[in-house]
Amino acid sequence: MTAVPGARAVREEDAFDVTAVAAWIRANAANPDGLDGHPEVRQFTGGASNLTYLLRYPSGRDLIVRRAPAGTKAKGAHDMHREYVIQSALAPVFDYVAPMVAFCDDPEVVGGDFYAMDRIAGVIPRSEWPADVPLSPEQARELCLHAVDVLAELHGIDPATTGLGDLAKGAGYVRRQVEGWSTRYRNARTDDVPALDEVMAWLDEHQPDDVATCVIHNDFKLDNLVLSGDDVTRVVGVLDWEMATLGDPLMDLAGSMAYWVQADDTEEFQMMRRVPTHLPGMLTREEFVAAYAERTGRSVTPGQWRFYEVFGLFRMAAIAQQIYYRWFHGQTTNEMYALFGPAVQIIGRRLDGLITDGLPA
Repeated sequence: MTAVPGARAVREEDAFDVTAVAAWIRANAANPDGLDGHPEVRQFTGGASNLTYLLRYPSGRDLIVRRAPAGTKAKGAHDMHREYVIQSALAPVFDYVAPMVAFCDDPEVVGGDFYAMDRIAGVIPRSEWPADVPLSPEQARELCLHAVDVLAELHGIDPATTGLGDLAKGAGYVRRQVEGWSTRYRNARTDDVPALDEVMAWLDEHQPDDVATCVIHNDFKLDNLVLSGDDVTRVVGVLDWEMATLGDPLMDLAGSMAYWVQADDTEEFQMMRRVPTHLPGMLTREEFVAAYAERTGRSVTPGQWRFYEVFGLFRMAAIAQQIYYRWFHGQTTNEMYALFGPAVQIIGRRLDGLITDGLPA
């Protein structure tokens, strides 16, 4: 079988009883075809939140298994059942979710909840574009525009048709997000990162009303998209629904653009790049936002966008700090997690520039 990029040997601290998991999946799968025999297991090491594994069966069928890491900080995070239910509910109305296979809440199998889904084959852009996959500037632009289309399509889904209405908490999504991420940052802060008190006060003062309530992904970035192997301008899958909910679409766009490091960003901010949005032909953040506004008919002026840009970066800092907290307090030995502390410092300096004069630091 062809190797799957990003899948490596399982870290010792993340290992599990493969025989027990395979037996449970085989007995409970919605479609058990091709799940006989002992699967080869690899781990995707690029993420820093939920643990993701590749199970390769002798039949050629590939499954993805997701489970929460041990020693998590945030209460209510890493909800495997929620991820499973959201993707199952979206499948009939959104073509970009993977087929769900089974959800397990029996702690005797792997020590906690997990779920399995079929792997969507294709190209997943990581920090660097795959060297063996051609991408012209024209293709890069088309890819970005198709990504805009997919995000807009998701935001256009009527929540009433999905059965996910119970995720809605009513008006005030922007306020809840500002308050919630501020609390999470304060609770996860270590003494070697900035307090960001001025940033949190600025967000509290400048928050707008919700523009709408719709299905949002909350982590929509290039390395959570699967591109067709035959046409890399075409998105065929959207991954990592951990933070999906019903909320404000511009807040979703804000979270996406926080990861969109472009070619003319400062050298320091270039260090934050995790997806190849710097390549020739890729849309700038301004162009992506403008394309989204045109596609959806929503008004997003530069003045309006400033709040969302600050919020997206602050939320990214809070997420990074929650991850760094685990390493700082010895809840993981993964040295990659140590890098998130310096990342919070870089984001903090950029945020200071945005709230003082509206320009990147």
